[in-house]
Amino acid sequence: MARLPRLAVPGYAHHVMVRGNNRLAIFVDDADRLKWLALQAQYAAEFEVRVHAYVLMDNHVHLLVTPATDQGLPKLMQFLGRQYVSWFNRRHSRTGTLWEGRYKSSLIQSERYLLNCMVYMDLNPVRAAMAAHPGDYQWSSYLHYAGKRVDNAVAAHPLQWGLGNTPFAREAAYIELVARGVGASLAKQLTEHALKSWAFGDSRFLDGLQLKTTRRVTKTTVGRPSKIKN
Repeated sequence: MARLPRLAVPGYAHHVMVRGNNRLAIFVDDADRLKWLALQAQYAAEFEVRVHAYVLMDNHVHLLVTPATDQGLPKLMQFLGRQYVSWFNRRHSRTGTLWEGRYKSSLIQSERYLLNCMVYMDLNPVRAAMAAHPGDYQWSSYLHYAGKRVDNAVAAHPLQWGLGNTPFAREAAYIELVARGVGASLAKQLTEHALKSWAFGDSRFLDGLQLKTTRRVTKTTVGRPSKIKN
C-alpha cells in the first residue's frame, strides 16, 4: 500500500514525533541533546517554523510547531535529522540510520488541544519514570513556561499568551495546567494520531482543514468525534 504524503499546512499547529530505530537511544549524553537543540533552533529559524514546545526523551523527541510555509516542517525535519545523524555517527564512531522511518506528525485543533498537547509532552518524562516532576527534567520546554529559565528557541503560541495578563500569571496558570495533567484517553489519542499522521480535532475543524489539502486528513469519514475524557 502506498504511504500517504505528509500532512503539513501553514499556520496550523503540528504535534511531531521522531523515534530512534528499534527504539534505541538517539541521545547518549547531554552533549548530544545540546547539539540537537542547537540544530533545532538553527533550522526552525531558517525554515520559518515556530517551535512552541519540545521534549527530548532517550529514544524519541516530541515537538509542537507551527510552520509558516507548506515546506517549512518537512524541510526542518529533513535538515535536522540528517545533520544530527551525521554529527552523532561521527561522535560515536558508528554508521547507518538512527531513525525509525519518517517523522510522524498530527495537525491539531489548537483551541481544543494545543495546551493539552503541551502538558502531555511535559509529562512524558514523568510517565517514563525519568523524573518525579516535569520541573526536575531539563530537556523540555516546561522550565521555560514555568518561569524557571529563558529558552530563546521557544516561541509561545497565542493560546499560551492568553493564560494571563502578566508573565507571572501565565507561568502560574501553566504550572496549574500541568499539575492537573491530561486524562489517559486524551494522552492515548494524542499519541495515536501523531503516530498515524492523522489530524486531530472536531468534525468542523476537520471539514475545514480538508478544504485546504488534497491529502486525506483523517482515517475515517469526518463526523462527530468520539467523546474524550480529559
